[in-house]
Amino acid sequence: MNMIDPEAERKEILRHYRRLLRHAKPFLKDNDAKIIKKAFNTSVEAHKDMRRKSGEPYILHPLAVAQIAVEEIGLGTTSIVAALLHDVVEDTDMEVEEVEREFGTSVARIIEGLTKISGVFDYGTSQQAENFRKMLLTLSDDVRVILIKLADRLHNMRTLDSMPRHKQLKIASETMYLYAPLAHRLGLYAIKSELEDLYLKYTDTDTYKDISTKIRQTRSARGKFIKDFISPIEEELRRHGFKFNIKGRPKSIYSILKKIKKQNITFEEIYDLFAIRITLDVPLEHEKAACWQVYSIITDFYQPNPDRLRDWVNTPKANGYESLHTTVMSKSGQWVEVQIRTKRMDEIAERGYAAHWKYKSDGSGGESGLEMWINKVRDMLENNTANALEFMDEFRKNLFVEEVFVFTPKGELLILPDRATALDFAFEIHSEIGLHCLGAKVNQKLVPLSFRLRNGDQVEILTSQKQKPNEEWLDYVVTSKARSRIKEYLREDRKNKSEQGKAMLERRLVYLKVPETQGNLNKLMAFFNVPTVQDLHYRIATGHIDIKNIKEVIFSAQAERGSSMLEPKSFDREVQKIRGVTSDMLVIGENTSNMNYKVAACCNPIPGDEVFGFETEEDGIEIHRTTCKKGIELMSNYGNRIIKAKWTDQKELAFLAGIRIKGTDRVGLVNDLTRIISNSLRVNMRSITIDSHDGIFEGNIMVFVNDTGHLDKLIQRMGKVTGVLTVERFD
Repeated sequence: MNMIDPEAERKEILRHYRRLLRHAKPFLKDNDAKIIKKAFNTSVEAHKDMRRKSGEPYILHPLAVAQIAVEEIGLGTTSIVAALLHDVVEDTDMEVEEVEREFGTSVARIIEGLTKISGVFDYGTSQQAENFRKMLLTLSDDVRVILIKLADRLHNMRTLDSMPRHKQLKIASETMYLYAPLAHRLGLYAIKSELEDLYLKYTDTDTYKDISTKIRQTRSARGKFIKDFISPIEEELRRHGFKFNIKGRPKSIYSILKKIKKQNITFEEIYDLFAIRITLDVPLEHEKAACWQVYSIITDFYQPNPDRLRDWVNTPKANGYESLHTTVMSKSGQWVEVQIRTKRMDEIAERGYAAHWKYKSDGSGGESGLEMWINKVRDMLENNTANALEFMDEFRKNLFVEEVFVFTPKGELLILPDRATALDFAFEIHSEIGLHCLGAKVNQKLVPLSFRLRNGDQVEILTSQKQKPNEEWLDYVVTSKARSRIKEYLREDRKNKSEQGKAMLERRLVYLKVPETQGNLNKLMAFFNVPTVQDLHYRIATGHIDIKNIKEVIFSAQAERGSSMLEPKSFDREVQKIRGVTSDMLVIGENTSNMNYKVAACCNPIPGDEVFGFETEEDGIEIHRTTCKKGIELMSNYGNRIIKAKWTDQKELAFLAGIRIKGTDRVGLVNDLTRIISNSLRVNMRSITIDSHDGIFEGNIMVFVNDTGHLDKLIQRMGKVTGVLTVERFD
């Protein structure tokens, strides 16, 4: 066991503290240093006997979170104090009221937002979703809660090595599901990229190592290429008197992998592995003109790709991002992405929302796209009655989207999520207009409610007091505002109709001289096969159940015997069924296992893949790969239903796997491939499809293999066949 040296630890803590003060110094006012010192001492005292999983003193975590808040997000004194104290209320006896007395209302409100909820949750709703919802509610008071939460999560991800494997998977999945999209939406691109890379590092370690090694190996060649590429541009920019900075940076590991999968190409085939960024130092009023002038200089030297020009200088993204992007052809025949921006734009791109505050007083006036988004989130929170998981789903849909810019008849600009429809536009203007929307005129042409809007469309909404929402409307809308208003209306409408149906049923039972007991209601529900009494009432009111079909015979003894099978199960039994499986390791494929499990079709795991089990409500346990997209959502939202799982060593089991293959076409190629599959490795093939075009073939082969080792051997042998260029597994 390692001996702890208290003196060395004290020095280490002070080193971190002094580094924090060094970064904070430029913006500290009168009393700030004293307040920070007081917060530091309070935190040291509160956590003095605590250690992290790694064994280091706990105080290093709040110090690291405060450091990220200052150095990487650009927050100020209040945030430093809140970051230093963020775990104090949760982990010690100190109360929020005490924090308020000592450090003021702002710090107390932020810490209250950061303190996790404890207590009982509905089974099936995730505690994480509830925590997240609470954290978002504080958005209406102070966005710094979210920014510090992101700093906290980033430090946890950086130090995830010391956590047990199942915790690593849960925390990494949750990060990918919630925090990376949130960092993206708040304009924190560097943090978003690092969170994505760290997610990959813990869920698909081999791929992560493989890509990072390749990036390292190509570093020196990349450096020389960048130097040659920028030298004529630098000369010309100096000649025009620009103050500037140019740097090249590789894309993140996660974005490279995304590209490889999306375009079905190899690492070597990615043409824009890195981007060149030109940052200009110019006054605010000359920014646009300067960016376009630099674009003109670059295109004098290099041919631009017209399809790859992105102008976020004239129309910034909703999270405030401003930049001019172009992709040009270098002299060596490689495409290169060039980003042109000013120092102000760069700070907003790197620091997102925090930088917006700094430039608030720049006289530009009006609301930024990011503030409009935050106001939308507030609106969404205030009007949302869904449970936590439904809410999370809605929230994510509105996080990860691009925008579409459309105009009202008077020429006002509205920014809606990509894929938004005329009905979304109607609700964006006003809920009442949305609820009575009949159709729309887009660019003077009549269109239906479901019409999908495009950039630059001018939209006029047509309404009628007789128009009312129906279930189908939920298929037409993408904005959270529209969805929650429609759901609210349908819930209210259903409630009213259920009341009418209840009155109709009461009258009918009086007429039949049948008492309205729970037993009799159960018989009716069984007879008409409806799950709840409310549903029964609703169907009577809407005419789905004809009131005249409710007759005495349903309540007779004969019917009673028939219906006992259909009586609803008791809630307790249902909960037992869901909770009945212990969280011990599930060994997949052993004959002794009496658990009902199936392999998930979304990711087709095979022995050798790292997997986990998920308890479903109907189909027993579902086995997913830890890298599965659906798996991320399950691990993030239903941590209590995740089961550790591993494969048995038995070899007689066969699993379906997909292989994608690409190469140059020749006679006899298919024959060579099928011979390797069935003869040399005794693999059964389920299907093979090969498509040939202009001398190049692409094919998908579905095979039954024992495990990943078996599959890798097969892939290696197929790769040696003459004419084959790439062979890879696909989900």
